[in-house]
Amino acid sequence: MIRSITTLLVPIPTIRTHKLACTVMNEQTLVLVHIQTEDGLEGWGEATTIGGLNYAEESPHSIKTNIDTYFTPLLLKEAPTSTAKAMQLLNQHIIGNRFAKCAIETALLDIEGKRLGIPVSELLGGRVRNELEVAWTLASGNTDQDISEAKQMIEQKKHRIFKLKIGSNPINEDISHVLAIKQAIPEYRVTVDVNQAWTELEAMSAIKRLQAGGVDLIEQPISMRNQAGLKRLKEHFEVAIMADEIVQDLQNAFRLAVDHCADVFAVKINQAGGLKAACLIGQMAQLAGIELYGGTMLEGPIGTAASAHVFSTYPSLNFDTELFGPLLLTEDILARPLDYSNFGLSVPTGPGLGIEVDRDKIYHYAGLSLSAVSNTNSQPYLAAENSL
Repeated sequence: MIRSITTLLVPIPTIRTHKLACTVMNEQTLVLVHIQTEDGLEGWGEATTIGGLNYAEESPHSIKTNIDTYFTPLLLKEAPTSTAKAMQLLNQHIIGNRFAKCAIETALLDIEGKRLGIPVSELLGGRVRNELEVAWTLASGNTDQDISEAKQMIEQKKHRIFKLKIGSNPINEDISHVLAIKQAIPEYRVTVDVNQAWTELEAMSAIKRLQAGGVDLIEQPISMRNQAGLKRLKEHFEVAIMADEIVQDLQNAFRLAVDHCADVFAVKINQAGGLKAACLIGQMAQLAGIELYGGTMLEGPIGTAASAHVFSTYPSLNFDTELFGPLLLTEDILARPLDYSNFGLSVPTGPGLGIEVDRDKIYHYAGLSLSAVSNTNSQPYLAAENSL
């Protein structure tokens, strides 16, 4: 029985400026959902996005408002007796809101796993790997700084795959920046994320130069609305073309897979609308012969742990992941940080998400005390025994 659902906005500074084509970040606002049950279990979920409304149609504040105003009363009133029924209920009554739905589903699966004593990955079909290689995004915008940062990451055995955020500068400037970094670390994989910044014509010219310079992967070079153009780029170049923003939900992913519009899908649990949806997208990609990449919305450790559980179930993950979000933050909200070592992340093995959240720290950064929210959205409802 659910006792309460609390949604928290938790702003945490980043360790450095993080520059994307659509925005510049110096802080990340984590959107956390905390669900407590009458029998003493609790689950955590995360609906973090990037740059307010610069990246997607949901912002931290809209996510919190919609969960508090629509999701919570509905769940408390209708009393679904399982995670699956809860999500079916939300999908029947609430259109869209993929990020918010992901947070709710994550928290409920966390509770379900704890109740059964198994990791979330086993609720999703079972993991096939315990370690995930993690790429690091170089996004300071300064070539020398990015090269120094990359070499330091390699030396410390933290990362050996690097992504470059480009698209906000003139194309020639961006390409020179990328190729200088690739030349500085020629034996390591370098990918670029354009975040839809180029026209198709610009992409044709730019990708030709990037391919010649040894870049390994091109992510979402053109608008997500130009599906046919993405397919043309994929068919024209040997370098792998990855779909990201265009993947979005299950329906979009299905259309892309059927038309073979990309070589690789970047899968993000929040963008997909939840953990189970992200698993389905992975299955569609596999059936269509499309490679997979474990993406991030720069989530904190809760969303990152949830993503790791999903990606651990993928039979093939040839382009690895970029689950570095927690490493970009100046503060950790877990009692024990996620295990990053030897170029990767260990998938938690404990029940549920397998993490221990530092509630005091979370509520501190949210600007609230535990006592102040003890009665928030706390109207209990009756459900079947052993239910949520």
